[in-house]
Amino acid sequence: MVRLHRTHSRHSAQTTFGLTVAFYGAMMFACTGTRSIPDIAGASGTTGGAPTTVSTSAGELQIFPADNSWNQDISSLPVHPNSTNYLASMGLDTGLHPDFGTEWEGAPIGIPYILVGGDQAKVGVTFDYDDESDPGPYPIPPDAPVEGGADADGDRHVLVIDVDNRLLYELFDARLTLSGWTAGSGAIFDLTSNALRPAGWTSADAAGLPIFPGLARYDEIVEQGELNHALRFTVAQSQRAYISPARHFASSSTDPNRAPMGLRVRLKADFDESGFPESVQVILRGLKRYGMIVADNGSNWYVSGAPDSRWNDEELATLRRVRGRDFEVVETGELVTD
Repeated sequence: MVRLHRTHSRHSAQTTFGLTVAFYGAMMFACTGTRSIPDIAGASGTTGGAPTTVSTSAGELQIFPADNSWNQDISSLPVHPNSTNYLASMGLDTGLHPDFGTEWEGAPIGIPYILVGGDQAKVGVTFDYDDESDPGPYPIPPDAPVEGGADADGDRHVLVIDVDNRLLYELFDARLTLSGWTAGSGAIFDLTSNALRPAGWTSADAAGLPIFPGLARYDEIVEQGELNHALRFTVAQSQRAYISPARHFASSSTDPNRAPMGLRVRLKADFDESGFPESVQVILRGLKRYGMIVADNGSNWYVSGAPDSRWNDEELATLRRVRGRDFEVVETGELVTD
């Protein structure tokens, strides 16, 4: 089944900022153990760098193994022979759009997440795409932050990390109704594994990838001063194909110059980041080493991150000076069209 959902800008009036309070650390719990589950989701193993982590009250929780694809150093990979055409389809003169920050008209900008303990009650979720969703149950608190707020009309992602069992739960188009949670699709990722979702399966993202490891986060970029993983971004027009670790395409177009899901770009090594704010320089250095991965249909060059009241939106806005022509597409694998 091909899911053709789109990612919208979160810069529209939604609801109050209060739902994202858990993101800022109020719901952090101790990480005390692991639980084995089937390898139903993940990302392929590659030669990687430092692992991505998230802070919990018990210390840093590793997000997938260090050799996960999101952590792969792509700075020396060859340029794809179709790089110029791919970039042209995304907009050579279109600037990056930071689809994350503080808030806009009362709504958080970005994709929030919440950390829970292993004792969080699990609930059932009714899915529209149940044939490609992990059935759960999911440990979703009733006040879990929804992307854009409770009344949002965008992708409405909900991301939950069980820090005790080291599991990542993600939902697309999540809604809490009188009869319980519903969602378009959902995926469960074992944070200790590099396993992929089944071929052809979506996730909470059109590409069948996890969302959380592709988010720009304040704690790593500003507090730690380092971005050591690829970022998630969207394109307006994709093709009916994907490249691993993506597992799903989201288009009926066979235009070979459109970006497939999973396409990876990197900022050119000679791009001069010296005139940017330090926080943005951290992002740009990361894009030279780890790049960005096409994960969904949406607006061209919209880069994903988590909302945080401490972001400096004016500094993030300088990312718009980085244009499509400042990137190059790298070769990371073969196209899958079936």
